Amino acid sequence: MRKAGLIFIAVLGLLALFVDVAPNLRVPELGPEGGTRRLETKLGLDLQGGLAVEYRVNPVGDERPNAAALAVIRDIIERRVNSTGVAEPVVQTQGTDRIVVELPGVQDTQTVRRLVGQTGELNFVPIPPGEPIPPVGTAIDLARYPPLFRGDELSSASIGQDQNGGRSVDFVLKDNGSKLFEEYTREHIQDYFAIVLDGVVISAPQIQDAITGGRVQITQGSTIGGYPLREAQELVNVLQFGSLPFPIEELSSDTISPTLGAEFVDKSITAGLIGIGLVLLFMLIHYRMPGAVAGGALIYYAVLVFAVFRLIPVTLTLAGIAGFVLSVGMAVDANILIFERTKEELRLGKSLPAAIEAGFGRAWNSILDSNVSSLITASILYFFGSSVIQGFALVLIIGVLISMFTAITVTRQVLRVLVDHDWARKAGLYGVASEDFIAWPTSRTARRDARRV
Repeated sequence: MRKAGLIFIAVLGLLALFVDVAPNLRVPELGPEGGTRRLETKLGLDLQGGLAVEYRVNPVGDERPNAAALAVIRDIIERRVNSTGVAEPVVQTQGTDRIVVELPGVQDTQTVRRLVGQTGELNFVPIPPGEPIPPVGTAIDLARYPPLFRGDELSSASIGQDQNGGRSVDFVLKDNGSKLFEEYTREHIQDYFAIVLDGVVISAPQIQDAITGGRVQITQGSTIGGYPLREAQELVNVLQFGSLPFPIEELSSDTISPTLGAEFVDKSITAGLIGIGLVLLFMLIHYRMPGAVAGGALIYYAVLVFAVFRLIPVTLTLAGIAGFVLSVGMAVDANILIFERTKEELRLGKSLPAAIEAGFGRAWNSILDSNVSSLITASILYFFGSSVIQGFALVLIIGVLISMFTAITVTRQVLRVLVDHDWARKAGLYGVASEDFIAWPTSRTARRDARRV
């Protein structure tokens, strides 16, 4: 049983190490879209660099934005940015009229700015027969071309497939928009209509048939493969997340250099290594062999945590690194409770294996209570805190859960195997006096009797 436990621990550690260092490894992507993604360590804006933009939400006439309107705008902007594939964007409100957007690792800043900064006044505009078709990206005079209906008549939008197997953009209209569009398309087959965002044409498809039921499909005609994926996704984003209740204005932007992020990473790693090194030194001096085992378990813990960070994936920020270092301290704290209890049991006259088992068993309640309290606090921070606090809380939750496994299971299994060896049955290896130490019996019969005790 002990060998099986050690084999499981070793296999799990090797798998975690492979996840930590394997280049170009792909794993299944969670979510409705499926597919795969490249396994990588995601870094936040403060470590990876990127773009930070502050927007002001402007009033419309006498109506000023309230907290509910700010929350709606924040959610719409967050969905827009998420759809571009930016890893863990941070979108948060500040004060009564500010939205701050942080985009780690952004390369195409102009595309993101254009998408985020759009006011989102979406209109469906008929183009009269005989009029020139307005090119995509050009402004259109809505006074001259009155809209048939606005974007609030849109129910949903998605990427679909046309009858030739090519990529299309599909959207569904609400009842009033569906009725208006059916009446118009029935009388204007082969004419054009424009989808206009903030007065700029983003698409101008031709009406092929009367559209009934409010289900509309936009294709690129005879183009092989249909819409390019990027164009299709941008059009879906505009259709689905286009409308904002209030206009927004960019106040400032700050591009954070990856060099600055690398400096933060170097300093954080240096501080972490110094702190962990001092902890390991203390454990080795004070607890001797159990301290060395705990040090190995701590390294094992770090390998497991990093693998989980890459698999989920967790976006690491400076706050997240702080959460990880805190969880390291809690993992060491559990071992300290166990080893001190083991020393007490040895001084009470118990044999070495019995004292180790009692140390783990009797320290468990204190460890469980402490870690559950930390998990409750971290969960509250995760569900009710800001995005930065959520990152800290998520890392802390993962760290606490894994530290309970390594402190109880890994350290215990290794010590159980070690005490079976003659060289490990010395008082000096456990930091206790010789008169307080009862070694593990050497004969097989005595060992069986001791295990029964």
